Amino acid sequence: MRAPIGDFETAVPAPDCLDDLVAPVADAVRHWGGSVPAEQIVYVETDPQWADTAVFVEHYGRDLLERSANCVVVAGKRGGGTTLAACLVLSTTRADVNGVVRRHLGARKASFAPMDLATGETGMEYGGITPIGLPRDWPLLVDPAVVDLPYVLVGSGRRRGKLLVPGKAFAELPGAVVLEGLGG
Repeated sequence: MRAPIGDFETAVPAPDCLDDLVAPVADAVRHWGGSVPAEQIVYVETDPQWADTAVFVEHYGRDLLERSANCVVVAGKRGGGTTLAACLVLSTTRADVNGVVRRHLGARKASFAPMDLATGETGMEYGGITPIGLPRDWPLLVDPAVVDLPYVLVGSGRRRGKLLVPGKAFAELPGAVVLEGLGG
């Protein structure tokens, strides 16, 4: 199979390579629902030595810079409680954590979650967190620019490998809210 974007040696429909995915991502693909068929989610093998964004796009395709998204875990605090959420924004932008995210979560303060908390709660590797397979009770805040793309490159749950996903699929994930102004 040829990858729909980028220049990858190996591209496989995600349902055909569940053993290459971390457990929560494999489980989400296995029980996939929504208007986008799971077979349209493509797993591509990548080498961690090319992980830096500038080096990655030079190696795997310059077109990927405008078609990549980052998934970050945030913690919103109010009183003694903490709400964890994920934000998905284009890699050329930053999530407005202190404005849009904080207000949406109804938090007094919002910040990026510590690495050990993000990885422990998601079951994914730091630097590879993906919106597919997140805890079902988390809000997933998605920038509309991500949803508008035909295909988006995101993490696969681990540092080796990425997923290529039709943008509209992110709006249908559990807890997803398409939030105007999220990526700035």
